[in-house]
Amino acid sequence: MAERYAVYYAPPATGPLWERAAIWLGRDAATGETFDGPVAGMDRDRLLNFTGSPNRYGFHATLRAPMRLREEADQEDLTEKVATFAQVKSPLDMGPMEIRSIDGFLAIVPAVQEERLTRFAQECVEALEELRAPLSERDRARRTANGKLSARQHELLDRYGYPYVAEEFRFHMTLTDRLDPQAAPEIRTAAETWFAPVLEEKMVLDSISIFVEPEPGHAFRRGADFALGGEA
Repeated sequence: MAERYAVYYAPPATGPLWERAAIWLGRDAATGETFDGPVAGMDRDRLLNFTGSPNRYGFHATLRAPMRLREEADQEDLTEKVATFAQVKSPLDMGPMEIRSIDGFLAIVPAVQEERLTRFAQECVEALEELRAPLSERDRARRTANGKLSARQHELLDRYGYPYVAEEFRFHMTLTDRLDPQAAPEIRTAAETWFAPVLEEKMVLDSISIFVEPEPGHAFRRGADFALGGEA
């Protein structure tokens, strides 16, 4: 099975944050539309040099990191599991958001990440774990190649196929690749200018989405969205 599936938080595909993010990244993962022209005064070709990875993955915050399904499972099984999970979960007020540098890349994050958001993400991981194919040796080697994972992150990688879960989870919607120090101030200024109009309001996590990578290295596409069904 070549496909990989991920479960993300993504803002409404017709909303202002998604639309601005799609233009910033140069691609709308829901429609496949691509964008030309400058953004916040920055030349498009120059900006694309700094947004390659988030362009491919689509604008999102990871809940269940990209995974292959075990041989006995298929996309219908995943859809059923995600729908069931979403139906019993309540929307979460994540409070005000801000742009922050995380290990050298820019992302939109909650000003304060509350424990209930961390818990929600881990419950999503756990709910889908039985569908995940074991991590291949190649993928494990890729995850550990930089030698920066802590002992706890190695433990989580072996348990869940991804090191940034449980207490290591950080909600973030990635805007750039890792930036070199010379370019970082310019890119950050452009990002803050571009996203300022849509970061004034508090953000609510009220749906989750399945994203699909059809072939290794191909761009992820936004698939089904699932509204959270519990009472806020």
